[in-house]
Amino acid sequence: MSLVELIAQADERGLAASGLACLDRCVPVLGGDDDVLRPLWASLAEGGDWAGPLAEARAALGTGGEPAGRAPGGTAQEAATLTRRMLDAAPAGHSGTEIREWADGCSVAALQVHRLLDTAPTGATRSVAARREGRTDGTSSLSSPLVAAELRRQVRILELLSDKGTGPVGGLRQALDVSMEGRRVLRAVVSRRARGRG
Repeated sequence: MSLVELIAQADERGLAASGLACLDRCVPVLGGDDDVLRPLWASLAEGGDWAGPLAEARAALGTGGEPAGRAPGGTAQEAATLTRRMLDAAPAGHSGTEIREWADGCSVAALQVHRLLDTAPTGATRSVAARREGRTDGTSSLSSPLVAAELRRQVRILELLSDKGTGPVGGLRQALDVSMEGRRVLRAVVSRRARGRG
């Protein structure tokens, strides 16, 4: 199934985890540490309220300042803005219709963040929507390697969360592992940009 189809079929827990994973992978552009969203993951695993952990994450990541690895042309600034919007738009609860809209928005935003931080070929902007829909013709083939890898991670996480054999906690743990791998990749990209600037 395409990413769009997987999101459409996901339950509330899967949607919350999918959106959280997208945000988690983009944390490096805000200069956040690897554990800043850990309380949100724990809350989701326990089925508890995540309003408190969400407020703590927002306080820890702040609302302004220079993004990590700022690059000429403002691409890192734009990536940071997209990431902050993901964080700001997170609903106070991880259920209801709001969580589906948030998860879908996070999916698009995370792909855009990865496109901005990679050397995207001409036409890759249009290919984000095509890739999410599973189309492989035309401009969809022009996605950058960073975008393609992010798309694979999003699909993999939703597949893990929909697998009844792993159980809810097991699926979340595996989804977190996949997200951590993606976060390491993006942190390396941000670090390279920072070194290049220096």
